[in-house]
Amino acid sequence: WPDGGPTAKVGDGPAGDGGPGGWPAAAWVPVSGGGAAGTVLGFLPSGPEGFDTAARTLVRKAARSAGRARVPLGDAAGAGPDVGAVQAVFDGLPVPAVLLTPLWSPVPGEVEDYRIDAAAPRSVDSAGRRGGELVGRRVLETYPAVAGTDLWRGYAGTLLTGVPYESGPFPYEEAVAGVPRRTTWTVRAARLGGRLVVSWVRHDGIARETRRRHQMERLGGLGWVEWDVRAGEVTWSGQTYRIFGRDPAEAPLTWEELPTHVVPEDVPRFEAATRLLREGHSLDRTFRITTPSGVRHLRLVAEPVTDAEGAAVEVHALYQDLTALRRAEQALLESEREVLAQQDLLTAERALAARLQQALLPRQDRVLTVAGLRTEVFYLPSQAGLSVGGDWYSAVELPDGSGLFVIGDVAGHGIDAVATMAQLRFTAKGMIVTGSPLPDALARLNALLMHAPEGRHSTATLALARYRPWDRTMTWAQAGHLPPLLVRGGRAAYLTPPAGIVLGATAARSYEEQRFTVLPDDHLLLYTDGLVERPGEDLAEGLARLARLAGDAVRGAAGAERLTTRLTEALSPARRDDICLLHLALPVDGL
Repeated sequence: WPDGGPTAKVGDGPAGDGGPGGWPAAAWVPVSGGGAAGTVLGFLPSGPEGFDTAARTLVRKAARSAGRARVPLGDAAGAGPDVGAVQAVFDGLPVPAVLLTPLWSPVPGEVEDYRIDAAAPRSVDSAGRRGGELVGRRVLETYPAVAGTDLWRGYAGTLLTGVPYESGPFPYEEAVAGVPRRTTWTVRAARLGGRLVVSWVRHDGIARETRRRHQMERLGGLGWVEWDVRAGEVTWSGQTYRIFGRDPAEAPLTWEELPTHVVPEDVPRFEAATRLLREGHSLDRTFRITTPSGVRHLRLVAEPVTDAEGAAVEVHALYQDLTALRRAEQALLESEREVLAQQDLLTAERALAARLQQALLPRQDRVLTVAGLRTEVFYLPSQAGLSVGGDWYSAVELPDGSGLFVIGDVAGHGIDAVATMAQLRFTAKGMIVTGSPLPDALARLNALLMHAPEGRHSTATLALARYRPWDRTMTWAQAGHLPPLLVRGGRAAYLTPPAGIVLGATAARSYEEQRFTVLPDDHLLLYTDGLVERPGEDLAEGLARLARLAGDAVRGAAGAERLTTRLTEALSPARRDDICLLHLALPVDGL
């Protein structure tokens, strides 16, 4: 050895090229004594076949003990196939694989690292690097955690002996983007010349895909089936067992057994589907089966694998459990029927209530004269809601020549509100005609509501006014209603209300009356709360607005002409509630 280095020299070939006596191979190991080698050990094979694997291993061990040899034996000493040729083979592989070239340590016989010189396109490492991204990387620089592991020792053993190495599943943990990530792998290594071909399987990826498939089957109510038509063998997934309510310890039902679990009305449909499958046709059918937990609605989607004659040899199928969907559809259908029936009922009730209300409260297209007072009546239902409201009015001349003016608001909507309105309207008129004072009439109306049948109890507000034309006296009383507005001399002011509680609120009787003299050109407004109330606004602001607008209107050029319409348009254009308004005026020539 010119440099005196501690290496093993191996010769393979014809006599004279390798060792004495024409042996086909020989190994020469210098023994280092701390300087130049002074002794050389020679190894000859026991036969003309050369060194076998066991012999090569033995020579390696002797070289390590004697001198630190690092040159591979025999054919293994070469680099093996060209990297480009290996990459060309890798490009056609459907599995992950890399070619590792050992990088020898200055310490003879030890590998310092491995370099990735070729990689199959489907090679993906724990950090997500793929194919060509791996080429040129060093193993320990890229995956430092493998140093000193069984995997690392397995690589060295395969490189030394040529015996392929396969690990059991082992965990590997590294930080990816600063986050620890633990993965599990099985790795296989085989020697190729002086390099290693390494392939692997990532188990956590398989487990994750398996979990995803199971989740998809569970969430979608899907179960797969494989049917070997010729052998008559059927394979079910776990979800299929759950769909059929069958113990997984039992064998899956064959296609011949399935009709006994199909609802009798659906058996012809299922049997027709089975015939189509045998004939090599794909299908998509729905039918029902009986299970221990009840009837289930299933969808069967199947695709056959056919032979050269077109007959099915295998069938791949999916069952989808549609039971929850069918129940939801049925519940929705029943709900729609109930809603339609309720809508029909509400429509009929609204129509009836509207006819009753129109009969009781006909809209006035002209100005009336009641007991010498110019009387303008205005009523409009709200634009929102489906039910008729409880606002009402009455303006009638009594037999003695006086006038009775009433305005009220019954709580609620619909038939009940209209019925209560009719009771109050006719009862009030009847009692006043018979001579009852206004407070007494209110007390009796309160008792009427308090003694209404159970479930029909209601409340109402009311304002009563009786005008005597012979002395121009207006007497009025109220039950929780908004005070009348009097416009006199162009100034608007609300009358101070006498005592009076809401009708139907309590059995206590506390009603009083007040009176005043009506002057020529006085304007008195009786109204319901729909005219002055606005959402989110204090009632006092609405009352102030009504007084200001009414005073301005009377003082204006148009005077009191069409006062009710003008006030309603100005105060409540959206009409969120019913509006009822009475405008009473004593003409200037009414002295």
